[in-house]
Amino acid sequence: MRSCVVRDLGRMPFAEAYALQQALVERRKQGLDADYLLLVEHPHVITMGRNGRREHLLASEELLSRAGIEFHHTDRGGDVTYHGPGQLVVYPIFDLKQWKRDVGAYVRGLEQVVIDTLADFGLKGQRLAGCTGVWVSGAKICAIGVHLSRWVTSHGLALNITTDLSYFRYIVPCGLTKPVTSLAELGCRATRADVVARLIRHFERIYDLDTGASEGAVPKERIA
Repeated sequence: MRSCVVRDLGRMPFAEAYALQQALVERRKQGLDADYLLLVEHPHVITMGRNGRREHLLASEELLSRAGIEFHHTDRGGDVTYHGPGQLVVYPIFDLKQWKRDVGAYVRGLEQVVIDTLADFGLKGQRLAGCTGVWVSGAKICAIGVHLSRWVTSHGLALNITTDLSYFRYIVPCGLTKPVTSLAELGCRATRADVVARLIRHFERIYDLDTGASEGAVPKERIA
């Protein structure tokens, strides 16, 4: 099993978390650090991936700003997505050379982590043919978009727990005209802490990680 450091960053602006990811990726590529699993909640922000199409952003940046929503272009795969309060965002900084040199297997693993986590709360998560992410009864509950540099991963997944789904009206989520949902909307009363505990356990199992989190509380650290 590989050592993996878990850090819960609490609520952190997207740009700050992105800079932290980049710093950790560079250290991981140089072999100066272990794998990391960053847990974070962002203030309202819309991000556009490398494959994003401008027509999938349904509001001007000026309108978004007036609504208190930041907008950022990113180097992850995928199209446009929303992050905000009540959503758990997970950024794995993994060296896949020490797991499997297989991007498809890595992404399917992220989906399986979420599917297994949802199952712990009595919800049936599913894959949708031709689409990345996790769905419940045809509605998307988790978006996934990743980036790899010399086999080191960044970006990751965003799971809606108590997210205010009305903010998705500003975009065509991931370029798909399909509904979105959350654990809360589906009647699940699991807290963020409940979800984090289960999700870490499945990350450990699927990616052969030793985080130490199963034996105690996940450390919470705000990194400036």
